[in-house]
Amino acid sequence: MRRGRGDGTTGAAPGGPVPHIPVLLRDVIDGLAIKRDGRYIDGTFGAGGYSKAILDAAPGVRVLAIDRDPDAIARGYALVDHFAGRLTLCEGRFSAMGKLAAAFGFSPCQGVTLDIGVSSMQIDEAERGFSFRFDGPLDMRMEQAGESAADLVNQLPEEKLANLIYLYGEERRSRAIARAIVAARREAPITRTKTLADLVGRVVRSAPDDIHPATRTFQALRIAVNDELGELERALDAAEALLAPGGRLAIVTFHSLEDRIVKRFLTERAGRAAAPSRHAPEEVRSTATFTLIGRKPVVADDEECRRNPRARSAKLRVAERTDAPARGDAA
Repeated sequence: MRRGRGDGTTGAAPGGPVPHIPVLLRDVIDGLAIKRDGRYIDGTFGAGGYSKAILDAAPGVRVLAIDRDPDAIARGYALVDHFAGRLTLCEGRFSAMGKLAAAFGFSPCQGVTLDIGVSSMQIDEAERGFSFRFDGPLDMRMEQAGESAADLVNQLPEEKLANLIYLYGEERRSRAIARAIVAARREAPITRTKTLADLVGRVVRSAPDDIHPATRTFQALRIAVNDELGELERALDAAEALLAPGGRLAIVTFHSLEDRIVKRFLTERAGRAAAPSRHAPEEVRSTATFTLIGRKPVVADDEECRRNPRARSAKLRVAERTDAPARGDAA
């Protein structure tokens, strides 16, 4: 856990460009309904776009900004001095926001926001190995520690590798890809992004206007390396426990696996479970811990998608905390 210092006013390095455009920024800020002197948690600091907008939204607001990527925290030091102590940077996982918030005096809080998935900075840095657009080491670790994508590709048994690619990448050709990977690694370890992307491209055929054949495989490996879905589930429970009555939760997701988890959590916590079968015993519903804000997720309009292609698949879901006791476990 760290507090940062710097000499600029943006999340980028002083004098450098801002490398990441926050998606659905105005909608997130509107959804959080920022209160004067409120305490807010930005669980995915990135380049600081959401944190800065929250701090600018009302007087006296304080933000605890969390990121598991040490590079993101280092880039964010410039914002701390600019906001004269109203921004606290913390290196850690957003699933642990309960413990982090207690340590820094942000429990309870008036709002939590999460921008799930990989950031533009991580994708654009070849040495991080998140993207096949550039040749780099097959890494994908947000924390830059622990098991890498190369470890999974070169060590997992064929069946487990196929299951991983199918479940997390929703890739129909997962078994063929796993067979090709196992055959290739017998000759030499697969350690580069281009090597893996080219291998998958020989197995998965796609039309010129489709996504790259390796997209789903890379997504699956990234999710597995960083336990992204497990982190999201734990973060939802932690946010539920942290939010004061009337506090808002705003979450932006970028693919169906993430959105499914958020939608299921909020629907269940709002007491809107699917209607039971007339042949099944009637369920006793728990008191709702959230009220849904909006019937459908917010998506980017055409103008934002033109300015920021990353917004095309984004979905924002917002909910407001009731005064009922939390049902999940805070991390």
